[in-house]
Amino acid sequence: MFKKIMKGGHKKPSKSESNEPSSYNLGGSNVVVSHASRGQLVPSPVTTATPPPPPPITSVSPLPLFRDVPVSDRQALFLRKLQNCCFQFDFADASSKNAAREKEIKRQTLLELVDFVQSGSSKIVSESCQEEMIKMVSLNLFRCLPPASHENTGQEPADPEEEEPYLEPSWPHLQLVYELLLRYVVSTDTDTKVAKRYIDHSFVLKLLDLFDSEDPREREYLKTILHRIYGKFMVHRPFIRKAINNIFYRFIYETERHSGIGELLEILGSIINGFALPMKEEHKLFLVRVLIPLHKPKPIAIYHQQLSYCIVQFVEKDYKLADTVIRGLLRYWPVTNCTKENLFLGELEEVLEATQPVEFQRCMVPLFQQIARCLNSSHFQVAERALFLWNNEHIVGLIAQNRSVILPIIYPALEKNIQSHWNQAIHGLTANIKKMFMEMDPELFEECQRQYEEKQAKSKEVEEQRQFTWRRLAEAAAERDGVGGGEDYMITS
Repeated sequence: MFKKIMKGGHKKPSKSESNEPSSYNLGGSNVVVSHASRGQLVPSPVTTATPPPPPPITSVSPLPLFRDVPVSDRQALFLRKLQNCCFQFDFADASSKNAAREKEIKRQTLLELVDFVQSGSSKIVSESCQEEMIKMVSLNLFRCLPPASHENTGQEPADPEEEEPYLEPSWPHLQLVYELLLRYVVSTDTDTKVAKRYIDHSFVLKLLDLFDSEDPREREYLKTILHRIYGKFMVHRPFIRKAINNIFYRFIYETERHSGIGELLEILGSIINGFALPMKEEHKLFLVRVLIPLHKPKPIAIYHQQLSYCIVQFVEKDYKLADTVIRGLLRYWPVTNCTKENLFLGELEEVLEATQPVEFQRCMVPLFQQIARCLNSSHFQVAERALFLWNNEHIVGLIAQNRSVILPIIYPALEKNIQSHWNQAIHGLTANIKKMFMEMDPELFEECQRQYEEKQAKSKEVEEQRQFTWRRLAEAAAERDGVGGGEDYMITS
């Protein structure tokens, strides 16, 4: 038996709100829709009475088009069409011809509803009709997502670029429901004061739960819709940020599995772009407690591009955060994952491009100790990516200003590459950097070379002494075994 969710009654209007100016940047997100935009109609001051709820219907049946009924009957027809769209179908079962016909009727009805809302005709829709529309949207969208492919096998989630994405079987209907919701949210005829009663905190939380869908088409719609809700419903903004943070916390510290981290970071990239200066403490805490720890999970490659964009946005808005970001990267720097290390080096270059000399000086010692380790990596791509930092003019300028500190740190790594690295390309790049330092400050270069040679000589001396001690131990052991008296001998150096 099909479900029926029609409810009657009116809701009292809420108190008026102040129209707070928005500082949120919506320019970065384009809405991709499957219908052409219509001209905006001026809302009519005349209000029409809400029709009584239609009688229950027992099957999905064709209904007249909106243009074929008088304007006074369109609200009643709108409700009947919503009721038609409340029926759920099993898309895994394609055996019934009857079901296929009803699915097509529902799809056509959804198309009509989208066109009706998009065309500006929705201005005649009463508040209770809007409530029923959100109920219909909720009934179709908010569902239990199927288990991810890796959940039954216990395997690590695969790179989405390397495998075929999961496609939701009911997408022909879901897409149109998402389209209807999107058109309703962005419509100039939608009164925010009315809509926020139905697009409330509970509705937003359920939307966020759907970001774990494995279907990339669904996540793309969710990203656009949540983006627009954040821009239009200013009252929801703190709640949305907090709810997204909670998803990130669970991902970082509990599951390390979530399909929509990249899309959520894309939304946050636009939000960060709209932050006013001076930046609030809440936003700085978000950087320290959420964005930087997002470098820890193993599947960072899936969302690193979006994460890197958010991080760089913070540094570009407030250059004093560069030291915090660089030290955060060093704290989560990978030890054995070369692919991840390459990503970190790329992000580090972007951050250093936005770093000012004062902030650079605060973190340059631990930073170049790590870069020196990367220069000597046996994985040639890591060593090569680290050497490419010297191709960036801004970074070379920062290094040149602080060469007296930096060169003594990395000189041993450069010499080690020249003497023993297996890759010839690394030899050539390293020789170029040595030449750059030599031309930059010949005296400093010679001093570092002298110190390196002294240290090597001393190390050789220590090694020879160690070998000599081991030989004496071996001789003493052999002598004791030769005597065979079972006596204990003490060996002194």
